[in-house]
Amino acid sequence: FPHMRIHLTFCVLLKSCYNEEYFSRERFDSMRISDIPSAIADELSIRPQQAASVVALLDDGNTIPFIARYRKEATGSLDDEILRRIAARLTYLRSLVKRQEEIIARIEEQGKMTDALREAIETAQKLQSLEDLYRPYKQKKHTRASIARARGLEQLADAILLQSEMHGTPEQYAAPFVSAEKEVPSPADALAGARDIIAETVTDDAELRRLIREKFWKNALLETALDVKAEDAHVFQMYDGYSEPIRTLPSHRILAINRGERKGCLTVRISVDHEAYIEWICGRICRHPSIFSAELRTAIEDGYKRLLVPSLERELRAQLTELAEEKAIKLFGRNLRQLLLQPPLAGHTVLGLDPGYRTGCKMAVVDATGNVLASGVIQITKSEGERKAAALSVQKFIKTHGVTLISIGNGTASYETEQFVAALIRDNKLKDVHYLITNEAGASVYSASQLAKEELPSYDVTIRGAVSIARRVQDPLAELVKIDPQAIGVGQYQHDVSQKELKERLDAAVEDAVNHVGVDLNTASPALLRRIAGINAAVAKNIVAYRNKNGRFTNRKALHKVSRLGDAAFTQCAGFLRIYGGETPLDGTAVHPESYELARAILAELGTAEDDLRDRAKLPALALKTARAEPAGLAKKLGAGIPTVTDILRAIARPGRDSREELPAPLMRQNIVKLSDLAIGTILPGTVRNITDFGAFIDIGLKQAGLLHISEMSCRRVRHPLDILSVGDALDVMIISVDEERERIGLSLKRIKKEKAHA
Repeated sequence: FPHMRIHLTFCVLLKSCYNEEYFSRERFDSMRISDIPSAIADELSIRPQQAASVVALLDDGNTIPFIARYRKEATGSLDDEILRRIAARLTYLRSLVKRQEEIIARIEEQGKMTDALREAIETAQKLQSLEDLYRPYKQKKHTRASIARARGLEQLADAILLQSEMHGTPEQYAAPFVSAEKEVPSPADALAGARDIIAETVTDDAELRRLIREKFWKNALLETALDVKAEDAHVFQMYDGYSEPIRTLPSHRILAINRGERKGCLTVRISVDHEAYIEWICGRICRHPSIFSAELRTAIEDGYKRLLVPSLERELRAQLTELAEEKAIKLFGRNLRQLLLQPPLAGHTVLGLDPGYRTGCKMAVVDATGNVLASGVIQITKSEGERKAAALSVQKFIKTHGVTLISIGNGTASYETEQFVAALIRDNKLKDVHYLITNEAGASVYSASQLAKEELPSYDVTIRGAVSIARRVQDPLAELVKIDPQAIGVGQYQHDVSQKELKERLDAAVEDAVNHVGVDLNTASPALLRRIAGINAAVAKNIVAYRNKNGRFTNRKALHKVSRLGDAAFTQCAGFLRIYGGETPLDGTAVHPESYELARAILAELGTAEDDLRDRAKLPALALKTARAEPAGLAKKLGAGIPTVTDILRAIARPGRDSREELPAPLMRQNIVKLSDLAIGTILPGTVRNITDFGAFIDIGLKQAGLLHISEMSCRRVRHPLDILSVGDALDVMIISVDEERERIGLSLKRIKKEKAHA
């Protein structure tokens, strides 16, 4: 046997064993990834021309909100969510192409590139598949296989893989590889080293890893065990002895299990039939009997248990976590957008109350534009005397400043504060004063921020919180953008997901919401302005500085005079910045300056003038004309795109109107509830505070939100809570369970409907 020299690589061997299954499938079923727009279009089910246009617009430095609003002809009216998915895929696929080039170059340096391997690398559409292909060629240090190769045992390993010898014994064949110089003292040591090489070679094969990975995903179970001695063991009680197929695990459960594991409460394992998979691998590689059959099986079993299973389990856990985080982060973004787009209660002078026991209830009165008129602290939870004094203070604020709305934070002492306010309004017959409970999430974060110090330098931290609670009912968007989105509390497990990706998604949600509504250029704060497309924090401050120095903006063109706001930034931001009562009424609409001439031509076709947009008396007639207009006919006559003409008609039909005004107003409180007073079957008004995969949390006037489980939303199957609910929705719910010890409230919608049906 010493004279035999085997120079076959394992890649060629498996290609023969698998009858070219892998390479042929990739060749015919995959698309070359170099055509990135086509790949994106195929994945997202859009036209290749749309994808190519979006890629070109992004490469030219255009922002997502600008593309979504003002480049509809080019994109086919793709919305901002699809545009962000295209941008994400573009980044991913370009990274993939770059990695393809790197891997091809490194394998060519080794002189091991083949046409089939190049084809497989160039057609790989996932980074995981690409890394699997590169795995056999990646330089490894200090593995058992690399040590065996250094000892000259690779030819022995190749011979065992070929399974061509039918005579003699493995020890006889391995005897020539014994070398004291190379630290191979015996045939048994030579065979052991060869098995190490085979174990690594088999488990590094891309096709084998893909097939086993698919089997794991299809058949594996995720099992958990609870450590009852752990500090927070009771929180994860439901996961004691828990088992579920990994392919059906919902995202919130994955994140909960991950949290339990990090806290040391849960032990997690992936369970599959390992013996069956070992047999399956042996059946694919051990094609016929030979003197090496036992050695080959031993090597395969070792590689499977020692190398493949731990690697795939890590991959699967990482993939489960990635998918769960992606879904949770997406849900956070949708919840935040809905929260930001809640309708403002404009025109009210608001008294903001930040409840508290020890430090008292902080008060702040803000006028209709958000300016602070008065502030103070009252005690309503201690003596009767202090309570009466508090009532007099509040009455004075209401009378002096004309307060029409009281906003009560939903934190500590909210129940007692609501009792106090309701009694005050009732006993003094204040018919023009209403109150509501406001979600105060993030108010404390804002009050201690540098921005709050700059905005309210004359007030301490506690009063700033009350100001925020008051302002956020006047304009939720304008106030909430001042707070880190992660502090607003619009999802579950927000501390268990990638903080970088969560921040990016929430920032995108804020950006989309702000640009969807637009902002008043003459009143917007720097925090609001910096969320406008094309404007960064420095430019936002420069806009405010210019406004303070030169007075209000009278036209959009004046933005060119703002320091560091160039032509490109102007193009991106101008359409989202509104000027009311300026030189042209078009500046108060969503019409972009680049389309002013088109807008004037459309007005002429409608038989009206630009100045008619200022006359409230003429607006109903104008709205009727725009409703009757044919966008397609106007677009053809004026040589414009139908989407742009449609948007202009919509803008001039309602100049200066806030798009959020069409949404239902926040719920004014009518009844007071306390956890101990809740009775099963009671129906209460509530507001959707937060939405998750498994249900929605409803504000019913307590610090604790009630849970409306997905199974209690409708008599029909609900695919996802977002299909029927949005953050901020007002609805009636029925109390179906109360757990005072755990402070949990169960709610139902469908039981109300059933009662009405029976009635």
